[in-house]
Amino acid sequence: GHVRSIDIAHEMDFSKPSVSTAMKKLRENGYIHVDDMGLITLTESGRSIAENIYERHTLLSQVLIDLGVPQEIAKEDACRLEHHLNPISFQKIKEYYLKQKQQ
Repeated sequence: GHVRSIDIAHEMDFSKPSVSTAMKKLRENGYIHVDDMGLITLTESGRSIAENIYERHTLLSQVLIDLGVPQEIAKEDACRLEHHLNPISFQKIKEYYLKQKQQ
């Protein structure tokens, strides 16, 4: 769907100037498109990155929850990890986790 910068600012509890700065960087890097009405959509490359980060966040959150970490803490920690974890490390965690779930 479409969102506006103000929607993002409200949802994430960020200031409008902070969101505007981030949106400018995303637009300049070709990850989003902003139309004349201010509606934001992801480009193909933006969607690909978003899906990758969402997968990392979801899996890391679930691993931590399954280890007994309270849900809110698990989600906060997953937010930190998802952006800094090497792709090789993430892939190995994913493989191990999925293998353990099958047993």
